[in-house]
Amino acid sequence: MKIRAAVIHEMERSRPYSESLPLSIEEVELDPPGAGEVLVKIRAAGLCHSDLSTINGDRPRPLPMVLGHEAAGEVVEVGTGVSDLAPGDHVVFSFAPSCGGCASCLSGRAALCAPGQVANTAGHLLSGDIRLHQDGQTVYHHIGVSGFAEYAVASRRSLTKIDPELPFHIAALFGCAVLTGVGAVVHTAGLRLGQSVLVVGLGGVGLAAVMGAIGGGAKHVIAADIADDKLETARALGATHIVNSGDPDAIQQVREITGGGVDIAAEFAGVSKALEFAYECTARGGTTVTSGLPHPDVRFAISPTRMVAEERTLKGSYLGGHVPSLDVPEYIALYQSGRLPVDRLLTHRLRLDEINLGFERLAKGEAIRQVIEFD
Repeated sequence: MKIRAAVIHEMERSRPYSESLPLSIEEVELDPPGAGEVLVKIRAAGLCHSDLSTINGDRPRPLPMVLGHEAAGEVVEVGTGVSDLAPGDHVVFSFAPSCGGCASCLSGRAALCAPGQVANTAGHLLSGDIRLHQDGQTVYHHIGVSGFAEYAVASRRSLTKIDPELPFHIAALFGCAVLTGVGAVVHTAGLRLGQSVLVVGLGGVGLAAVMGAIGGGAKHVIAADIADDKLETARALGATHIVNSGDPDAIQQVREITGGGVDIAAEFAGVSKALEFAYECTARGGTTVTSGLPHPDVRFAISPTRMVAEERTLKGSYLGGHVPSLDVPEYIALYQSGRLPVDRLLTHRLRLDEINLGFERLAKGEAIRQVIEFD
């Protein structure tokens, strides 16, 4: 079938993206779903820094590619072997497909699925196949989703069935922002009741982490960013303290609030200075978690002696360490009960044709979460 999709042909175009147009809305050919795959009509897709990092070259991908990894939609057709989804079901995509049989999947660490990583790196689906083409040439899949399109074919292992009462523009947020942000604090860092938490970088993922820290019972929830408007948003969401991380005494401010440093510092800005700030604000015996994805060449220097003497923990968190098929429905239930107000992350609702404007807005830090709607 022929579909309209946002295709990237080259990275590192100049800004503003609203003029250089790194994403082109084009007609591409989408093959039917193969065995274990599902055809989904995309109803909403969020704009995320992980998409932006391909546009600006921080995360190189095979090109051309249909971008988009945070999406929700409606099942149209299922391939052979898919018996637990049917046309009309509502689903959320996961950008970390889980094969269900590798060592990581069997140990409950679905985000680290080895075959999933291989497929994502190559721009393939979990099966190793590619369902996107244009003029006889291959068009690659973006981490198993390619959600900036009218339709997508994905592995059944990339999809979670959800409550059909949930609006699609909210459902899409559970594919990345919510799982990554909440999970980094609650799951990866293992937040305990009464601990102190610092969240560095207040985009959609970081503000979701603020919500997770509040919901998880943190005593102090300190939000840090260099943008005052985002700090005020964090305060409105319930952060107990805000700190402009650009202030010369920002680290000292955090230490004074907590009496020496936080139990958990979570960084989502994707820049080394932000991670350094988070690490310096972490108390002895504390945990520093990062979900930021800077350019692969970026390095972060630490003192092993200090890490040992202070019993520090430094951890990475990918997709919040979650198993989406288990955790997405639980987080949706928390949203529906009013305890995880992720709808407050949404600042802009766009048409597909406005996607380059949206990414320029994201690059300038003028948005939290933007969602493309296809209806």
